[in-house]
Amino acid sequence: MNENLVIIPTYKEKENIEKIIRYVFNLPVVFHILIIDDNSPDGTAQIVKNLQKEYTEKLHLVEREGKLGLGTAYITGFKWATDHNYQYIFEMDADFSHNPDDLVRLYEACKNGADVAVGSRYVSGINVVNWPLGRVLMSYFASFYVRLVTGMKVHDSTAGFVCYTNKVLKTIDLDDIRMKGYGFQIEMKFTAWKHKFSIKEVSIVFIDRQEGVSKMSGGIFSEALFGVIKMKWRSLFKKYKTEAV
Repeated sequence: MNENLVIIPTYKEKENIEKIIRYVFNLPVVFHILIIDDNSPDGTAQIVKNLQKEYTEKLHLVEREGKLGLGTAYITGFKWATDHNYQYIFEMDADFSHNPDDLVRLYEACKNGADVAVGSRYVSGINVVNWPLGRVLMSYFASFYVRLVTGMKVHDSTAGFVCYTNKVLKTIDLDDIRMKGYGFQIEMKFTAWKHKFSIKEVSIVFIDRQEGVSKMSGGIFSEALFGVIKMKWRSLFKKYKTEAV
C-alpha cells in the first residue's frame, strides 16, 4: 500500500505550482502529489507535465474540462487515492497559505491514532495572517455557527488543510456529499464525525496567498452557511456506520 498522497486542486496557479511541488518533495517524510487541474488557461497543467518527467513515480495529474468546483475536485482526488491504495490522503492549497511543513504534523497526528487531522486556524486562538478583519470574523463565526448547529466539536470546520485516513474515505459515501464549495469541507468533517471517526485539530498558522488570485467569494460562504442546515436535517434521516470498513 502507498502511504501519503497530497491532493492539490488548481486553477490558474502558474506562479505557485512548481514551488509548492518542489517544496513538498523536499520534506523529510515522503509524500506523493496529485494535482487536479480545472483546465487552467495560464498553463498550470503544462508546468506539472514538465515536472512529471523529473518526478516520474511521485507526481500525478488529473485534468478536468472546466472549473467544476473545489468539492468535486477533492472527490475526484479521493477516489483516485483509494483506487491507488494510499493510506493517508491530504488536502492542501497550492498557494502556500498552508505551510507544507505542517503536512508532517498532520501525518504524525493520523499515524498516532487520529482518523482525521485538521490543520486548524482556530483551535488555539485565531492564527490567520494577512486577511482583512471582516474575512477573519466571517470565517471564525462560520465555524462557531457550524458547532452550534451540528454539535460537532471542531473549531475550524471550514479548514481546507486536512489529512484523512484511507478507512475514512472508504467508509464515507463520497457520491452523497452535496456541497461543492467551502461547504464541502464542513460536510466531509461532519460526515466523518457522524461515522464516529476521531478528529484531531492540529494548530497551524494560515497565511494568505502572496501570488496568484484568490478564488474566495461571498457566494462560497453563503453555500456553507445555508447548506449546514440542510446537511443537519438530512443527517437526521440517515444511518451512519460506526465501524470502519
